[in-house]
Amino acid sequence: MPELTLETLAARLAEVERQLAAQTNVIPATKDWRSIIGMFPDDEFTSMWIAETEAIREADRKAAREGNGEYSE
Repeated sequence: MPELTLETLAARLAEVERQLAAQTNVIPATKDWRSIIGMFPDDEFTSMWIAETEAIREADRKAAREGNGEYSE
């Protein structure tokens, strides 16, 4: 294997980019995050689920800020 230098890595990356650009069977994404708008009903269970999820995330943020590592995974 040749010595790894910035020049050799740049050449390898250029080749990978060229190969990716040449692929014709790649299907472009047709949906994005906006496709889920309105997916969940506006009911009591969904509201409770969202509130619980936000509480877990906030507890994770607080634990991370305090540096105690006691956040959930």
